[in-house]
Amino acid sequence: MLIHARQVTGYVNKTGTNTKLKYRLNGLLVLFCTIGIWIGLGYLDIVPYEWLYTVRWYSLLGAFVLGMLFTFWIVLPQRSTGKSFLSDLYLGRLENPQYKDRFIDAKMWLYLIGAVMLALNTLSFVAYHYMTYDSESSLGIFLSAGLLMYFILDYLTFEKVHLYTYDIFAERVGFKLGWGCLTFYPYFYSIPIWATAHMPNAGYSTWQLVLFALIFFLGWSLSRGANMQKFYFKTQPERTFLGIRPETITDGKRTLLVNGFWGLSRHINYLGEILMATGIVLSIGHFSCVWPWLYPLYYVALLFPRQIDDDKRCKLKYGQLWDSYTDRVKYKIIPFIY
Repeated sequence: MLIHARQVTGYVNKTGTNTKLKYRLNGLLVLFCTIGIWIGLGYLDIVPYEWLYTVRWYSLLGAFVLGMLFTFWIVLPQRSTGKSFLSDLYLGRLENPQYKDRFIDAKMWLYLIGAVMLALNTLSFVAYHYMTYDSESSLGIFLSAGLLMYFILDYLTFEKVHLYTYDIFAERVGFKLGWGCLTFYPYFYSIPIWATAHMPNAGYSTWQLVLFALIFFLGWSLSRGANMQKFYFKTQPERTFLGIRPETITDGKRTLLVNGFWGLSRHINYLGEILMATGIVLSIGHFSCVWPWLYPLYYVALLFPRQIDDDKRCKLKYGQLWDSYTDRVKYKIIPFIY
């Protein structure tokens, strides 16, 4: 209530009705206010800038417990989906829970908390590195942190667009989403800097850092471009995006987009996310340290199985139309390769 929020109508229907869910979105304001508090507390020597790095293991343990408690709270009181208990616990039982007369949407609330905590971890870990090495600090670590912060800002800037993405309309809220956002998201996504903040400058040249940044922004262009093209197609079907006029196939009832980003591969946005994570890790350096590489490998492990599940769901939903689409767009994620 203290921070102004936009009232937005989403893509998903309220369960059992044809009424679209409504959301309160204010992610950027929440992020800026939180960072402002972090800066103020550090400046006044109340909480040191690097404090979250100093207590990172205790903080991770607290987030782990909070994520588990949230999972039990949101899953156990609800009716079974008919699947096993472990399946319900992991995937959840409620599709799109909202509370306080739509004041809190569980999915968007979880993503916001995860994003804000990830930003604070990133800033604190970089602060530790700078306070340790001062003028000998690594430009690569600063670049990696900057790219990660850009990733967060981009997500919160386009909160409305993400109301049209897979996890919002196809997933339920359980351990995967609840513990994932409260624990995994803010701590695992920061692992490249977590694992290397204590290390000295990797000695990258300027052209190498520029190359790694370009890899990140190539990935961002694919991911953001695909999501924006899909968003405009769903909300304004005739609108041209980046000079791309929508080209579609239809069975008379349903329509699929088959050009632009969605003509490159069926899940080109997944490739974009993998490239962004790769650019962040490459910027760090210290290739002998394996821990940062868990970040892009996680995206591979998450998104390739998701592509298989999503294709199955689309086949059931669209039938012959989906077959026509896959004949037209042959590659699943990586153009000309897979």
